[in-house]
Amino acid sequence: MAAGWPMRGFPGLLFAGFIPLLIIEDFIYRYPQKFIKFSLLFYSYPAFLIWNGLTTWWIYNSTGVGAIVAIGVNALFMTIIFQLFHFTRRKLKNNLSAYVALVFYWMAFEYLHLNWDLNWPWLNIGNGFSSYYRWVEWYEITGALGGTLWVLVANILFFLLIYPGTFSKLRFPLKIRDVILITAILCWIIIPLIISNSIYHSYKEKSNPVTIVVVQPNLDPYKEQYTVPPVEVVGKIMKLAEPYIDGNTNFLVAPESAIQEYMWENDINTFKSIALLNNIVTKYPNLNVLVGGSTRHEFGPGEEVSNTARKYTDADIYYDEYNTAMLVNSRDSIQLYHKSKLTPGVEILPTYKHFKLLEKLAINLGGTVGSLGKDKIRRVFTTVNTVKVSAAICYESIFGEFFSEFVKNGAEVIMIITNDGWWGNTAGHRQHFSFASLRAIETRRSIARSANTGISAFIDQRGDPHQSTAYWVPGAIKGVVNANDQLTFYVRHGDYLARIATICGGILLLLSLVIHFISKKRQFYK
Repeated sequence: MAAGWPMRGFPGLLFAGFIPLLIIEDFIYRYPQKFIKFSLLFYSYPAFLIWNGLTTWWIYNSTGVGAIVAIGVNALFMTIIFQLFHFTRRKLKNNLSAYVALVFYWMAFEYLHLNWDLNWPWLNIGNGFSSYYRWVEWYEITGALGGTLWVLVANILFFLLIYPGTFSKLRFPLKIRDVILITAILCWIIIPLIISNSIYHSYKEKSNPVTIVVVQPNLDPYKEQYTVPPVEVVGKIMKLAEPYIDGNTNFLVAPESAIQEYMWENDINTFKSIALLNNIVTKYPNLNVLVGGSTRHEFGPGEEVSNTARKYTDADIYYDEYNTAMLVNSRDSIQLYHKSKLTPGVEILPTYKHFKLLEKLAINLGGTVGSLGKDKIRRVFTTVNTVKVSAAICYESIFGEFFSEFVKNGAEVIMIITNDGWWGNTAGHRQHFSFASLRAIETRRSIARSANTGISAFIDQRGDPHQSTAYWVPGAIKGVVNANDQLTFYVRHGDYLARIATICGGILLLLSLVIHFISKKRQFYK
């Protein structure tokens, strides 16, 4: 599984990555007398730990404790899902139902990992095709969870082919059975590849040009980003960008958290950073400037206080802190979007009252520490003389259905602003960059990606990156992308495959539990 992971892995290996675990599970199922209870947990956990460790070890560069927790806990979650599959197989005593349950349980697990506060969907299996995105152009229909389904079923089919005893009750001669399985495997893998290739070569963008300048300022997040004065930051951004800006440029895009003035939104126009940005749009009235920063909002009398609010130490007044995308143009008001998919352990910890003390354990990456506030809607910015756009901030670009909500709300082009400098020149920033191609395919939206230290690029509606910058090199790029207002099937329906899997998996798990308790009751009376 690790050797199949992006950016440098070959995803064809994913189709066989689970086979050793399936063989182990089958052996334990056949010879339970040789093993203690929950043996599968002890045999499968090292495997999932290795996969997690080899693919996400780079978290260690920003936080050693966070890396250990993320890798260890995520591997444990995967192990529990595999144990539930084994439990269902034992109780239902039906191999077909059990392997179907494995697919449902895993997809439900990935869906949960996309939709709770302590999310970590980096290793959702469908992400494994991000560097070979031309294999999965049909994500416009299924989303990345369709890739998870593709991989899991292929693993099960390969396992049945090489381990024929599992379905020995089927009355097929061995050769006929093998021919059926080989045919099924070839069809299951090759037909989606053919469909994807056809979609890729037949997809044509409609001409609706938007001119964008993307800046990569390259502020060291450990030494510069939170200490350099905003005047210097804006000056550096403009020094890089201005050679590319003219009266026809629609957007200037700068990365996440570029401006660290901690501006109070209640009176945001009084801050020096905003004055500097306003000076830019005064000089270029058709320009829309999108930049990341840190903002705060003080709750007024009668205003509902969020569960992430902080209290002044010397007054009974509450405020929230945000990781914010700001759009500044020649209109009167500044438009703000607050990051809503927050990074666990950095920007969010459980906010229920009994867990508030955990905020003291939050990982300090140099900026705001503890749980941040967030927006309830995926905001679309109103622009000057151009199309509607949205900004996905950093981690938000991993979440397919969440990302698609910007598009559903009217965004015709998406800006991804991020800061991947925390992890150094490792696989982390490359994997994160590659995931943007999947979002472009799912939504058929052009993407402009501004990363503080790289990789910055333009990504077209087929997922192809253009003008990719070098990592840890300051610079700016100018490109023309096409806007699109059409909605894909995936945008309209979201992660419908996962919702179906969650319902069906829940039914199978409930049935397994009922059979388990009935069996226990019978044993008791005997």
